[in-house]
Amino acid sequence: MSSPFNEEKYKRLLEGLEISEVLLSEVLKDNETKRIDSEYFKKEYLNFFKNIPNIEPLGNFVEDGYRVVYENTEIVESTIGKDMGFPYFLQATDLETPFIKTDNLFYVAEEDWKRYPKGRIKKGEILIEVKGKLEKVSIVPDDFPEKTLVSGSLFKMTVNNRINKHVLLCYLISKYGVAFKDRYKTNLLISYISKPDLYRIPVPKFSIQFQKEIDEHFQSIFKNQELSKSLYSEAEDILLSELGLKDWQPNNNPVNIKQLKESFLASGRLDAEYYQPKYDEIETAVTKYKHGYDIIGNLFAQNTDVCDYQEDAYNYIEIGDINISDGTASFNLVSKEELPDNAKRVLHTNDLLISKVRPYRGAVAIIDFDDERLIGSGAFTVLRENSTYKKEVLQILLRTQIYKDWLLKWNVGSSYPVIKDEDILNLPIPKIPNQVQTEIATYVQKSISLRNEAKQLLESAKLKVEDTISTPPI
Repeated sequence: MSSPFNEEKYKRLLEGLEISEVLLSEVLKDNETKRIDSEYFKKEYLNFFKNIPNIEPLGNFVEDGYRVVYENTEIVESTIGKDMGFPYFLQATDLETPFIKTDNLFYVAEEDWKRYPKGRIKKGEILIEVKGKLEKVSIVPDDFPEKTLVSGSLFKMTVNNRINKHVLLCYLISKYGVAFKDRYKTNLLISYISKPDLYRIPVPKFSIQFQKEIDEHFQSIFKNQELSKSLYSEAEDILLSELGLKDWQPNNNPVNIKQLKESFLASGRLDAEYYQPKYDEIETAVTKYKHGYDIIGNLFAQNTDVCDYQEDAYNYIEIGDINISDGTASFNLVSKEELPDNAKRVLHTNDLLISKVRPYRGAVAIIDFDDERLIGSGAFTVLRENSTYKKEVLQILLRTQIYKDWLLKWNVGSSYPVIKDEDILNLPIPKIPNQVQTEIATYVQKSISLRNEAKQLLESAKLKVEDTISTPPI
């Protein structure tokens, strides 16, 4: 005998489930690939088409768009590409919505510049990450290096006069733009959005007045960012001028004659790279500094706090989470099971992270947020803040080209240069007077404040776009 239908039990079973009833005619609409999976028909998508008026596909606002598929193109390290005068190669890792970082661009050979003319960057283009995380969107500024090719993970797009590029950028990073990128992506091992699917993203109509408002908002965003960069450069100039190294250029002479007792017997190294003349020049400049010098290990304590893994998940920082352009750090929430074996160090506010991998890139960051579940990769040397030497001064020092060059002296690899904790702790640094340190730190702190303001302004512009979509005019 069958049990009677229990409506309350049925409702409880369905609680938390999302069900959409869609007519066949609606299934075929805006569905060229004939998808029938439930993800494609979430209520948020269906309600958007139903409730938001005056929608047009993104392709209607594009004047020109292209994604390059490169073949047999090799990325050239910055240390080589710069000397050879090669074209820049812009990758998704160089984007920080809505900005583009230029501090550590890689290069490609001159042949690729000639071979892929459609991959050349244009001022004012919107760059959209369409392969990978699909998160980043940036605009090419007017002062960006013209001889630059764009990675195939980025779609380069020029908009027509029917929409303001800043409004479109805000829309693409808003909850609506993110949702539709997620809807149209191809879920392979690496997520990807094709050009036709990108062009299908629905875009609402925005008033001329609103677009003007967002455009003005962006002027403030870029102004703050530029002033932030200027203040940081000023701090670096003060430091290098104090050391007498502002106009220093490396000695690239390949010959350096050394006595056996001052070379191999002292260091255990016989490779020529270790004894390059430029390293001697840097060491002399630092150790002859008028106020003296010391080693990092005497001025900063090393953070040796080890995680005991009592939580199910942690906020994790690895090398890729360091913004090489401005020295800030971000993190990702990672389950305990997914953490790498070398993720052991517990991080605290004001800790200084120094990358031991590819040190010439200058991945040095200060932790400026507080989180009890924050841990870092074992690829960092982690230093604790010290009352006698300001962390901002050491950060700038290690991010100068002089110290990035010098740190390579101790690397124990070629294609994947790595240094050790003791190499960093034994590194000589000048004993800068407190007054100069305070001046430098003040510039850095103002720079950070302006950078944070720019991020807040971007978030504000994004929320304005979301609000005007969710409450369209009657």
